[in-house]
Amino acid sequence: MDAHRDEEAAASPLIAAPPAGGRSHAADAHLLSAAFLFVFSAYSAAQNLETSVNTEGDLGTVSMGILYTSFTLFSVAASPVVTRIGPKRALVVGSSGYVLFILANLVPTWYTMVPASLYLGFTASIIWVGQGTYLTSAALSHARENNLPEGPTLGSFNGEFWGMFASTQVIGNLISLALLRNGKDGGSVTGKNVLFAVFLGCMIVGIVLMCLLSKRDEKRDNAPTHSSFGAMLKYIVAPLKDRRMLLTIPLIAYSGLQQAFVWAIFTKSIVTPVLGISGVGGAMAIYGAADVVCSLIAGRLTSGLHSAAFIVSVGAILQAVVLFWLLLFYSPMSGLLGAAIPLFIGALWGVGDGVLNTQLSALLGLLFEDVKEAAFAQLKVWQSGAIAVIFFLSPNITLQAMLILMTTGLFISFGSFMFLTLVVEKSLTVRP
Repeated sequence: MDAHRDEEAAASPLIAAPPAGGRSHAADAHLLSAAFLFVFSAYSAAQNLETSVNTEGDLGTVSMGILYTSFTLFSVAASPVVTRIGPKRALVVGSSGYVLFILANLVPTWYTMVPASLYLGFTASIIWVGQGTYLTSAALSHARENNLPEGPTLGSFNGEFWGMFASTQVIGNLISLALLRNGKDGGSVTGKNVLFAVFLGCMIVGIVLMCLLSKRDEKRDNAPTHSSFGAMLKYIVAPLKDRRMLLTIPLIAYSGLQQAFVWAIFTKSIVTPVLGISGVGGAMAIYGAADVVCSLIAGRLTSGLHSAAFIVSVGAILQAVVLFWLLLFYSPMSGLLGAAIPLFIGALWGVGDGVLNTQLSALLGLLFEDVKEAAFAQLKVWQSGAIAVIFFLSPNITLQAMLILMTTGLFISFGSFMFLTLVVEKSLTVRP
C-alpha cells in the first residue's frame, strides 16, 4: 500500500508544498523550464531556418556544422566549469552565446556567423551541462525531502522540462510562420530582420528568468571538487570507464543524428520543395507539438529502466517506419496530400524526439547521480558531435545516403540500449 502511495505521489511531484524558508525545488524546475522556453523558442526557429535562408555559399549549413563541432570540443571541459561556477551561473553565462548568434543573423556574413557559431558552441556546452545538473539536483532534492522514489520523480521533472522545451518548436515556428513571407519558387524571404529582432526580445526575457533561479546547494548534493588538473580530468572521463555509459553512448549519438536530420535534411529536402521556406515554420510547429505531448506523457510514464526500455522502443519503431518509408516510397507530391505528408512525417518524428530527450536525461540522472556533471557533459559531447557530422555531410551526400546512415544508426543504438537494460537488470539481481 505504501509503495502504491509513493508511486501516486511521484506521478505528480511538481505540486508538492514548498519547504520552509525558500522557493520549492519544483518551483525552480518551473522557472528553469520557462526560461528555456523563451530562449529556445527564438533559437530553435532560427536554427530551423539556417539551411534555407542563409544559402549563399552554404553559409547557414557550414555555420551550424562549425557550431556543433565547437559544442563537441568544449563539452569535454564543460563539467569542471559548471562545477566551479555553479549551475545557475553556467545557465546565465551560457545564454550569452545565443544572443550573439541571433545578432549575427541580422547581418549574416562569414565574418559574423563563424565567430558567433564558435562562441555559441562554447556557451552551449556550459548551459546544457548546467541545465542537466540543475534539473537533476532539483529532482533528487525534491524526492529526498518528500520521501518519493527517485526514478519517477526524475521522470516527472524531465517530462515537464522537455515538454516545455519541445513547445519552443511550436511557439518559435509559429512566430516564424507569421512574420516570414515568400513564394514557393525558392526566392528570397521578407520579414527576416523583424523576425530576428523579436527573437532577440524573447531571449532577453529568458535570461532575466534564469537570473531569478535559486542557487543550488551543490555541496549538499555531493558535488565533487578537484584539487588538481589530473583529478579534474579523471572526473571528466570517469563515466567512460563505466560499461553502462559505453552502452548508452550509441543512443546519445543517435539522438543527435535524429535532431540534426530534422534541422538540416527534413526542412531543406522534404518541407521546402513542397511548402516553400515559409512553410518550414508550420511543419516544425507540428513537429514541436508532437514532441511536447510525447515528452509530457513519457515523463509521466517513467518509473525506472523497464519503463524507459518500453518507451524508447515505441519511439524507435515510429522513426524506423518513417525512415523506411522515405527510403523506399517517398517522392514529392503536389496538392493537398503532398502538403500533408511533410506535416505527418514531422509529427511522427517529434514523438521519437520527445521519447529520447526525456528518457536519456532521466536515465543519466538515475545511473550516474554521483558524477552527474560529467555524465551530462558526455551527453552533449556525443550528441553535438553527431549533429556536427550531419551538418557537414548534408551538402555533400544524397538524401538516400543520409537515410541509410540514419537507419543504420537507429538499429545500432537501439540494440545497444536493449543490451544496457539487460546489464543493469543483471547487476540488480546479483546485488545482495
